[in-house]
Amino acid sequence: MNGHTIKVELSTARKEKPQSDQLIFGRNFTDHMFVMDYTEGIGWHDAKIVPYGKIALDPSSMVFHYGQTVFEGLKAYTKGERILLFRPEKNFQRMNISHDRLCIPHIDEEFALEALEKLINIDQDWIPKAPGTSLYIRPFVISTEPYLGVAPSRHFKFMIILSPVGSYYKEGIKPVKIGVEQEYVRAVKGGTGSAKTGGNYAASLKAQENADATGCAQVLWLDGIEKKYIEEVGSMNIFFKINGEVITPALNGSILDGVTRNSIIQLLTYWGVPVSERRISLEEIYEAHKAGTLEEAFGTGTAAVISPVGELLWKGESLLISGGETGELSQRVYETLTGIQNGEIEDPFGWVREVQNEKIYV
Repeated sequence: MNGHTIKVELSTARKEKPQSDQLIFGRNFTDHMFVMDYTEGIGWHDAKIVPYGKIALDPSSMVFHYGQTVFEGLKAYTKGERILLFRPEKNFQRMNISHDRLCIPHIDEEFALEALEKLINIDQDWIPKAPGTSLYIRPFVISTEPYLGVAPSRHFKFMIILSPVGSYYKEGIKPVKIGVEQEYVRAVKGGTGSAKTGGNYAASLKAQENADATGCAQVLWLDGIEKKYIEEVGSMNIFFKINGEVITPALNGSILDGVTRNSIIQLLTYWGVPVSERRISLEEIYEAHKAGTLEEAFGTGTAAVISPVGELLWKGESLLISGGETGELSQRVYETLTGIQNGEIEDPFGWVREVQNEKIYV
């Protein structure tokens, strides 16, 4: 990594901050952003924090034509005067794994974390303090070389932007209805499903649009070959509790290695709850539901942490789970994980990283 110093240019025109009860996910952004460029032969260089604003790119920039891009998502929380991050090193590790798949040069993970903490310090007044609120963090890389040849770009831009977000569950945690996708597929082994890249999400839009039309909040994706085995729910990993055992699809090259997923597996193991990562078919879920042993189901991800599944719609048939209510284990996992993230309860895993609060730029 060339140039470990970060230049800072403070905004002279500060934006009005939205009220905590008016926050919409991904609609409001803080006063500053982090930007760093990559040039082949030089490496990553020109790291800076500048006022949030538009960027100028050549119309032939490769990101527009071939989708060579990667992103991450994590959050910052406040506990009194403390600013807390939840396992941020995992996000930057995963970012580099995505970089490998998309032919993007690695970033220095420690430097990226340093840059993030500096950016958060500058814009710390944007972290909402109401219960359930947080500061969403979006690091991303785009390919910027002006070239229409199909090849890895030789120029990139790494950026971090911040967005205050409200509580995912304004009226308390509530189960959602999920539709099993029968026609479209999201990813296959050997594809880009295990990378956090924009194309995966573009590929999901049509199915999500169809799910919305049937009253479903999310899509349950099946494997792309046999359309038989469960993979993910929308932008989340998925867990099922069957006859006392918690099961989640094993990472198989087409499933994202979620940070929340990993944390929940560790948490359940810590509690002594049987948990396994394996291949699981929709037929097995159907049979368990019929036998009365399908006790709970929930999705996991950064935005919601836990999203209980109250109903599955499959081939026109409705499978009600846990009576359409939030299951006991789902509630316990949600309360524990959010409690750790917010600094409200003990963190026995060392997951929480406190940002060194240096309010020197504001």
